[in-house]
Amino acid sequence: MGVIEPTKKKIKVVDKRKDEKPEAKEDRILIALPEPEDRTKGGIYKTETEIHTEEIATVVGFVLKMGEDCYDDKKKFPSGAWCKEGDWIVFRAFTGTRLKIHGKEF
Repeated sequence: MGVIEPTKKKIKVVDKRKDEKPEAKEDRILIALPEPEDRTKGGIYKTETEIHTEEIATVVGFVLKMGEDCYDDKKKFPSGAWCKEGDWIVFRAFTGTRLKIHGKEF
């Protein structure tokens, strides 16, 4: 929710929660997706459609948070967790539940 902060010339609404990230609950993992470049190596600007396609087709991500029940199933994961917070991981393209918060895809 916003907070009103007075300034000398006008009143502005500041979103105090803009830097908050969603929490990973239960057996879920919160992964940040890399932001695609807006230009090619040759300097040509990409279309918004091309950038969006690169975002959703990515196969790598950065593990931000893990739910408390991740990898708890000892039968399914006898050797323990496959990743930890701070790891870069590889996964299939177009998989998982994706959400966009503050313009950033998770």
